[in-house]
Amino acid sequence: MTRTARDLLESTTGKLAPDPRANRLLPLIARGAARRTTLAALALEQSHVIAADRRAFLHLAERSAGAGTPAVPRGAAQEAAVRGESGPQDSATAGEGAAPASAAYFTLLAEGEALAQDRLGAYAAAVGADEERAAHEWLPDCQAYPAYVAWLALNGSPADVVLALSANFAAWGGYCGTIADALRRHYGLDDGACGFFDFFAEPAPELERRALAAVQEGLDAGRISEEEVHRFGGMLQAYESRFWHALWELDQRVA
Repeated sequence: MTRTARDLLESTTGKLAPDPRANRLLPLIARGAARRTTLAALALEQSHVIAADRRAFLHLAERSAGAGTPAVPRGAAQEAAVRGESGPQDSATAGEGAAPASAAYFTLLAEGEALAQDRLGAYAAAVGADEERAAHEWLPDCQAYPAYVAWLALNGSPADVVLALSANFAAWGGYCGTIADALRRHYGLDDGACGFFDFFAEPAPELERRALAAVQEGLDAGRISEEEVHRFGGMLQAYESRFWHALWELDQRVA
């Protein structure tokens, strides 16, 4: 039986679902026990993540449209390229060509990041991020996620990246819904201040439609490697967990 884009998207999301216990900060926020300074640090770290991810998505859109730099070859393919020889192709180089459906997906992601950046300001102001900005030092484990997204923008086959990101966004959206509810219930934030988290928690039917179109495009062209998808998705989930764990550790430090 031929697998459909929806089958693959749903099965990938299920296989890559994170351990519910992986995010140790989320329960603290959910019951109002996380410190305000931690909420401020979340805003400051997210401001860098959003900006970096937006640029990565724009690059992926350009690559998918055939207007950008092709993926960097790896392994044997890289060695052959250095010698000026034709060599084996990996999933990031094999058959890479224009993929308009993937380009449309990444373009919408980039547009969404711009909207999210606008909404982040109200949350940052509400939790006192400006007062914490001068003393806050970037947390490497928080910035590992966007660094890997940038790596995917350079090296990942676009259709594989669509699947890996879609699985990760499912978990991220759930986190945001929990946080938005807690911010209202325990921290007294209004709708404007919660807008950043509401944005990611809300259903995104157009994004899903474009993801399905991109995955189907990849299937039709034979450009999807499920092995790579699971590798990429597993790495994204690991870096997502490190993001939250770094903030949890920050919250545990004695003020």
